[in-house]
Amino acid sequence: MQPLALDRPRAQFDDMMHIALLPDRAVVAVDGPDRAAFLQGLVSNDVEQVAPGRAVWAALLTPQGKWLADFFILMDGERLLLDVERNQAGMIVEKLSRFRLRSKVKLEILDWFVHAAWGDGLLDQPNAVSAPDPRLPDAGWRILAPSECVTNASAAAWDAHRLALGLPDGSRDLEAEKSVLLEAGFDELGGVSWSKGCYMGQELTARTKYRGLIKRRLVPVDIEGDRPSPGTPVIRDDGVEVG
Repeated sequence: MQPLALDRPRAQFDDMMHIALLPDRAVVAVDGPDRAAFLQGLVSNDVEQVAPGRAVWAALLTPQGKWLADFFILMDGERLLLDVERNQAGMIVEKLSRFRLRSKVKLEILDWFVHAAWGDGLLDQPNAVSAPDPRLPDAGWRILAPSECVTNASAAAWDAHRLALGLPDGSRDLEAEKSVLLEAGFDELGGVSWSKGCYMGQELTARTKYRGLIKRRLVPVDIEGDRPSPGTPVIRDDGVEVG
């Protein structure tokens, strides 16, 4: 059980609501009057859809349309918060800062905590910024807070839950500068907007969809025994390599 700050009321949830601290995640704040327009031209999803209690899942791509990072975007008053991989936070701030130019935007890595919640029950996290995980209804909630929330589940339990749903987890499942969004289910999981304006890497993403150029897909599998190392061929019973 993670400790709760002494000056914060205890979170309320029943036995069916699972809340886990995700220590491998971090929070980046995007502040300033141009924050939404700035991100809109850089990420794969429609930033204008972000609202209090509504998150957007989006990716940052190379100019050639290959995956670099993905994150959730939540609204916190007059700023946007990015729920990112902790080991990518510095890179994301650096990459985004290169395109700031004259935009009135400030980027900052916050000393905040990221949590995931899933299951049935009442979610009540005071002083936190939360929104449903936009990828699937059963994915639960994302919770960002300046202090650790009280928890009743582990990060490993969340990992098992998201794997069962077939949800990718950034660099653990995708290859930087190699993976294409549609190979990782970003279309089906709502990580790409097909109606917004241009963004970095849009051309390849659109061409992949409208020309049907997907040659491989990221899918969940059940493994009996030890987990094979990355790059191990997956062979069917008839000897055909399928992944």
